[in-house]
Amino acid sequence: MWPGVAILWTYYLAALLALPVGLKAFTALPDEVVRKVQHLAYAGSIFLLLGLFERWTQAAAAAAGLALLAFPALWLWERHPSYRRLLADRCEGGGEMRRQLLLAVLVFSLLIALFWGLLGPGWRPAIAVAVMVWGLGDAAAALVGGFLGRHRFAHRLVEGAKTLEGTAAMVVAAAIAAFVTLFLYGGASWWLSLLAAASLAPLAGAVELVSRRGSDTLTVPLVTAVGLVPWWLLVVASRA
Repeated sequence: MWPGVAILWTYYLAALLALPVGLKAFTALPDEVVRKVQHLAYAGSIFLLLGLFERWTQAAAAAAGLALLAFPALWLWERHPSYRRLLADRCEGGGEMRRQLLLAVLVFSLLIALFWGLLGPGWRPAIAVAVMVWGLGDAAAALVGGFLGRHRFAHRLVEGAKTLEGTAAMVVAAAIAAFVTLFLYGGASWWLSLLAAASLAPLAGAVELVSRRGSDTLTVPLVTAVGLVPWWLLVVASRA
């Protein structure tokens, strides 16, 4: 287990701390771009959690260990002026990164417990699909909607004003993430991967629209994973 933990923490330090800090300090990239780079790094870590550990309890514990160590460290760092200078946190007094960290760790651990622990190791690709749909889809929605969005709409179920361009980007990116992850990582046939992606992407886009206060970190991967269940059963049946 411990070699896996060492590799995982090396990844986290490089991709979730050194990379965004370097981008913030030495480039002129907008904060939102830096935040989404970090967001994608979170999503990508799911492959390490699924591949480095033999048992689901070890993977879940490794994910929880991130929160136990990083949460208090971030809380202390928020009180120093360098925090605002080096990290892209949208909250004036800090705290957004800590909350998103807890939500990401919670959803990773929950998916691992349900789909790997309860259903068995053969369901690990479902976890990867759900996380990548959230990771790539949410990043596309935020960046396209924020920088290219022109057609805004509002609804009582939608928090704030979203854009058609951002929602469309979410659906397209979610479809690409689902197809590629199912086909390359899950080993599903191209046609099953395509059908699953076509059904999961609009579902993920709709859930993202109605999720409030950053809760899409939790809702999108969980709903996507549940929606993938019948498709993964078909994948398993096709191999029998």
